[in-house]
Amino acid sequence: MVARKFGTGEKVKPASIYTMFLRIFEHARTEWKALITALTCIILISMLEFVVPQLTKYTIDTVIEQKLFNQLFYIGAGIIGAALLLGLLRYLSTSVMAAIGQKVLYRLRNDLYRHLQRLDVAYYDRNRTGDLMSRVTNDVSVLQQLISSSMMQLFTDVFTFTAIAVYMMFMDWKLTLMLLATFPFMILTTRVFGKRIRSSFRKVQESLADVSDHLQNTLTGIRMIKSFTAEEYESGRFSERTQRNMDANVQVTRLRAAYEPIIDFINFVGLAIVLVFGAWLAMKETMTVGTIVAFIAYLRLLQNPVRHFSRILNSIQQAAAAYERIVEVMNTEPEITDKPGAVELPSMKGHIQFRDVTFSYSGNRDGEVLSEFELELQPGEVTALVGSSGSGKTTIAHLITRFYEVGEGSITIDGYDVRDVKLDSLREQIGIVTQDIVLFNGSIGENIRYGNQNATDEEVMAAAKAAHAAEFIESFKEGYDTQIGERGVKLSGGQKQRLSIARALLKNPKMIILDEATASLDTESEQMIQTALAELLNGRTCLVIAHRLSTIQQANSIYVLENGRIEEHGTHTSLLARGGRYSELYDMQFPVANGH
Repeated sequence: MVARKFGTGEKVKPASIYTMFLRIFEHARTEWKALITALTCIILISMLEFVVPQLTKYTIDTVIEQKLFNQLFYIGAGIIGAALLLGLLRYLSTSVMAAIGQKVLYRLRNDLYRHLQRLDVAYYDRNRTGDLMSRVTNDVSVLQQLISSSMMQLFTDVFTFTAIAVYMMFMDWKLTLMLLATFPFMILTTRVFGKRIRSSFRKVQESLADVSDHLQNTLTGIRMIKSFTAEEYESGRFSERTQRNMDANVQVTRLRAAYEPIIDFINFVGLAIVLVFGAWLAMKETMTVGTIVAFIAYLRLLQNPVRHFSRILNSIQQAAAAYERIVEVMNTEPEITDKPGAVELPSMKGHIQFRDVTFSYSGNRDGEVLSEFELELQPGEVTALVGSSGSGKTTIAHLITRFYEVGEGSITIDGYDVRDVKLDSLREQIGIVTQDIVLFNGSIGENIRYGNQNATDEEVMAAAKAAHAAEFIESFKEGYDTQIGERGVKLSGGQKQRLSIARALLKNPKMIILDEATASLDTESEQMIQTALAELLNGRTCLVIAHRLSTIQQANSIYVLENGRIEEHGTHTSLLARGGRYSELYDMQFPVANGH
């Protein structure tokens, strides 16, 4: 199976099982004391596995033959003692490996999440949120069983198999070789079924990601679903996805149901060889009955790892399929990073220039949003962008913050090309307030403090007061500890916007970007927000993106954009007097003015 690099069309080779185990070991090697304890348990378990067959051989060939009644107690005690020690060692090894497994999963999941935080905004444009959630939760969890129990069983079985095979060669090399002749058939069967099972498990994981993605979309949009009475429609779509997941799981079960009986059949062939050939040797008196019984016991011990592996194979292949999906994310490198030699951007004054900037979200000229674009923002002034939807206004804000990279041309801030400065030093000096307000499920205080994690309670309250949010916050019974629900569902639009302004104020940025900050508010809320914004914009360079022309009449400069180009610019008064595109937009919004 050929995978594709996540979020691109580039083909990549699937991650090998060897690579998966190597990466797991890299995470686990810091727990070397626990690993040594587990390895010691494995060796002791394998040694104890030899005891019972040897006691059986001794009982048949010596105790029974010589009628040594006084030895029976010791033989029984030896078998029970070995069983107790095996139980204790298996408990210890399983507990230790489970602890190691959980630590490995903890680190792997954190590494994956940390890597997701590094990836560009464009990456999230290309990939579904639900699928990413599934990789961090479901796919990492699939590795848990493999690391916690299956890996322990696998290591034990490999060691036991090797030790017993070597010992059986000393007991009777001809009989052992006849037995081992069946193993190539097991290996071939495992390879054939392993590839198919792994491919099927990948379909299981992908279909589960579809279920997760649909669930995330519908639960966050539950109000819209109910408003359109689309419950049955969405239930049907969900059923289709769970049907695909069910079919994928059934396919895995069928492959497993076919694989395990074949392995069992080959094991019985090995048993038949030992039993028939061993009986023939015993009848010719070249092998004792006790040796045959012991050999059969060792055969069962030799075949147990094979049986275990046939069952562990499902865990390994399922984990490998999940690991491939994790690696696809981990191997995706961010396209926008600090270049070698990038410098810290000094305290921003706010002189921003776009020079011959060309940009396309698709990366080709057919979908250019900006073409040879020129723009200049003066420090300490308010610059407004207006124009039709799709004219490139929000794109300009995204390019200043380097959420996306320019295709051609350059953007400079105070003479520094944004590509030559460190991303953190750029973004920490820019505050953004948008129409689509993002609030996290938590308290009001926590959401405001997101602007500055080290802010004191007094600073949080001062920011809320400056944003004209303190009054409604204090009206709540729990004040700043009030839980606002997912995405601030318990607050009105105006309240959420004032919280976002308070958050921006607490950040204390050098530059502010207002992207349709008041577009969805009623007149009363807008007036209150405008008052709060006046506090926010004081002494800062500001870029305002607006459809409502009433919000930008006091701007120092207004640029009218159409199709990625500046059609006209000036002040509110001069643009109205010119009677161009800005005047047309103004007349559409304020028809009563009739001639302004």
